[in-house]
Amino acid sequence: MLTKVLFSTEIVNLGKNAVWFLLLGTVFFSLSGCQHQQVKTEANLQAETDSPSIILANQQAKDEELFPRIPLDTWERIRNGFDLPDVEHKRVQQELNWFKRHPEYMQRVAERATPYLHYIIETVEAAGIPTEIALLPIVESAFQPFAYSHGRAAGIWQFIPATGKRYGLKQNWWYDGRRDVYASTKAAIKLLKNLHRNFKGDWMHALAAYNTGDARVKREIRHNKRRGKSTNFFALRLPKETRAYVPKLLALKKIINTPEEYGITLKEIPDTPFFENVKLDSQIDLALAAEMADMPLDDLYRLNSGYNRWATSPNGPYDLLLPISHVEQFKTKLAELPAEKRIRWVRHRVRKGETLGTIAQKFHTSISTIKRVNRLRGKMIRVGRGLTIPVASRSLREYRLSAGQRKSKLQNIPRQGRKVSHIVQQGDTFWDLARYHRVGVRQLAKWNSMAPRDRLQAGQRLIIWSRRGSSVTSSLDIEGISAPPRRNITKRIGYRVRTGDSLARISSKFKVSISQLKRWNRSVRTKKYLQPGQWLTLIVDVARQSGSS
Repeated sequence: MLTKVLFSTEIVNLGKNAVWFLLLGTVFFSLSGCQHQQVKTEANLQAETDSPSIILANQQAKDEELFPRIPLDTWERIRNGFDLPDVEHKRVQQELNWFKRHPEYMQRVAERATPYLHYIIETVEAAGIPTEIALLPIVESAFQPFAYSHGRAAGIWQFIPATGKRYGLKQNWWYDGRRDVYASTKAAIKLLKNLHRNFKGDWMHALAAYNTGDARVKREIRHNKRRGKSTNFFALRLPKETRAYVPKLLALKKIINTPEEYGITLKEIPDTPFFENVKLDSQIDLALAAEMADMPLDDLYRLNSGYNRWATSPNGPYDLLLPISHVEQFKTKLAELPAEKRIRWVRHRVRKGETLGTIAQKFHTSISTIKRVNRLRGKMIRVGRGLTIPVASRSLREYRLSAGQRKSKLQNIPRQGRKVSHIVQQGDTFWDLARYHRVGVRQLAKWNSMAPRDRLQAGQRLIIWSRRGSSVTSSLDIEGISAPPRRNITKRIGYRVRTGDSLARISSKFKVSISQLKRWNRSVRTKKYLQPGQWLTLIVDVARQSGSS
């Protein structure tokens, strides 16, 4: 009995131990299985990491970190630096719709931008500003280096004279830095950075100010603040041109970003320098420079559109932009050519009745150049004196993109009306001439490569496509027709203001304009009202007066 009990206890104890052994075995095998599984997973991961596709991807990532990818073309480089906000607004959509309707426009723009765009984007990036700014010349001038607006703005960045001078762009008879792509790009970016700072980092306000002036934008911001209104760009009361100006740039951003979405194909522009700025130490005839560089003269002018005449400026800047592939040849030939042979010189003996002005006009040079070369202090010259004068090496017609030849070409484009050649008389204004010939002031100025606010000079020749006599509507190219006699017989008279007189009454009485009265009489410009007994000076056309006293 005791034996059975002991035996049963051993069996029970053995059973317990077996259970424990089984449990331990299970745990052991489980742990072994986990360890085996873990080893297998790491091995798989290592195998996957060592796969060719992963190795290639990792290597590419390292390469891009060490050697950033070079953009395929300049458009891609611009695209990579976009930083202006993406704006959805009806004005932006209107501009997008226009671009979609005119896909050929961007083709023309890209063609004109090709020589300049790489230099512009490099300058923009160096300044640390959004790369959308490189697209601004499209808005301003469509990349036309000789663009001139009715507001007297010139060049691809459209600087007006005063702003250009403030930012270091020289403007004289020989040279206009506003059209110099190299100089004006640096000036424009400096101006834009200043505006960005003045408007506390708001690029929309800065861009609007670039177009219409910072004073106007600040005034409209103050106006909205006083009324508790939003001061964002789209809420401001700005001129019509400015209201479309910023949206056009924002629309261009969208187009450059995804041109295919708008049915536009962008001409590829290589992301490599197109030109080099070659420093000179003297004036040079541009036709000679083009010959030395082995390139067409027109192409040289397009790269150096700041030069107005047949040569670089005698007083500097002494720079020429040349295609990189032509630079070495030009430098070699320049080193072999003495400075005195880079310009052609003639001797002229002063004749009776000649002045420095008439001589300069005859030889297509400036008075200041004749004075400098001949060491003249004043404008007086005696008959018989010999003068050394720089002259063009070729016929002026060959300098087709000089200021004079561009103007001549524009004047001779056939238009509606009767072609009239008018010699400006003392006291003529665009307003008077336009009113007489029944044309617009802007039209008249544009026909003559001028702006309405440009000053007319006595003796200057204007072409007017007159609509006086409305029966003439076709384009007639009638050379030598002068405007009807106007102020050909002029007389300076004095007039004492009478009680009840006004500027309007006096201008009507003597058939002159109010602006002329103000120009002839400083007292009229400085005082608000005319005073009885006040003396006025008038320049009147005797032939047009009919019993005026």
